[in-house]
Amino acid sequence: MELLTVRIENPDELNFIIGQTHFIKTVDDVHEALVSAVPGIKFGLAFSEASGPCLVRCSGTDPALIELAKKNCLAVAAGHSFILFLGNAYPINVLRVLRSVPEIVSFYCATANPVEVILAQTDLGRAVLGVVDGQSPKGVETESDVQHRRAFLQKIGYRVG
Repeated sequence: MELLTVRIENPDELNFIIGQTHFIKTVDDVHEALVSAVPGIKFGLAFSEASGPCLVRCSGTDPALIELAKKNCLAVAAGHSFILFLGNAYPINVLRVLRSVPEIVSFYCATANPVEVILAQTDLGRAVLGVVDGQSPKGVETESDVQHRRAFLQKIGYRVG
C-alpha cells in the first residue's frame, strides 16, 4: 500500500463537497435533488464509478463547474468518490437535501478552503482515507473575533444574536 495526497484544484475558491457514494444513479439523483432544492443553482458534479467500465460520470448546470469537477475527480481517482462544485450556493444550502440521497454514504468535507485528499493506493485501486481541510488553528477567538464572525454571518444573510 502507498499513501498519497492530491490537492484539490480550486482556483476561484469555490465551495465544494467531497463524499462517498455507492451507485451509478448518484449523478442523476444528486442533480435532481440540487435543482429541486435551490432554483437556478449552478453546479458541477463528478463521480468515480468503481466497477464495470469505471468511468467518471458527470452532471451539472454549469459547463465550467462540470469540467472542474471532472478534472479533480480524475486526479483523486478513488472508486465511488464524488466531488461537487457549487457556483451560487453554499454547502449549508444543499447538505440537508444531499443527506436524503439514498446513494450517498458519507461526506469528507464541505468547504471553500484549500484541501488535500489523503489516499491509499493498493493493487485494487484507491481509497479516500480523509482530507486536510484548510489550516490548523492559531489560537482561540477573542471578543473582537466573535463580533467579526457575527458581522460576517449577518452580511451573508444569517441572523445572529
